[in-house]
Amino acid sequence: MGDEMNAKNWKPYAAWILFTEAVGGLAGFLTRSGMEIYKDTVLKPPLSPPPIVFPIAWGILYALMGVSAARIWLKPPSVGRSRSLRLFLLQLAFNFVWSFLFFSFRAYGFAFLWLAVLWFLIVRMLLSFYDVDRPAAWLQIPYLLWVLFAAWLNLGVWKLNG
Repeated sequence: MGDEMNAKNWKPYAAWILFTEAVGGLAGFLTRSGMEIYKDTVLKPPLSPPPIVFPIAWGILYALMGVSAARIWLKPPSVGRSRSLRLFLLQLAFNFVWSFLFFSFRAYGFAFLWLAVLWFLIVRMLLSFYDVDRPAAWLQIPYLLWVLFAAWLNLGVWKLNG
C-alpha cells in the first residue's frame, strides 16, 4: 500500500496541515495591525486582489503545503527525505518572517529581496520533493506561482510607496 491518506496514517497529514496553518495564522495574527495600515493607506499596483482573497488563498496554500510535507514525512528515512523536510521548514520560516518585513516594518524593498530568496527556496524544496515524492512536488506549484504573484505585488507596492 502507498502512503496515500488512510485510516492508519491520517495523523501525520493532520499534524502537518495544522502546523503549517498555525505558522501562517500566527504570522497573520502578529502582523494584523500592519495589515490594517496596508489595507487602508498603501497604494497598490494593478491586479491587486481585494483583501478577502489573501486569507482564503493562503489557507488553501498552507493546507496544500501541509499535505505535501506529510507525504514526504511518510516516506522511508533517507537523505532526500531529510533534505526535503529541512528545506520545507526553512522556506516556511522565510515565509513567516516576510509578513513582518512587509506589514509590520513596511520595509518593502527588503521584503521584495526576502521574497526573491523565498521563491528560490521554494524552487529548491519543490525539486527536492520531486526526487522523493512527485505528487508532493506538484502540490507545491500553486504556492510557487502565488509567491511569484506576491513578488509582483510587493515590487509594485515598493515602487508606488517608496
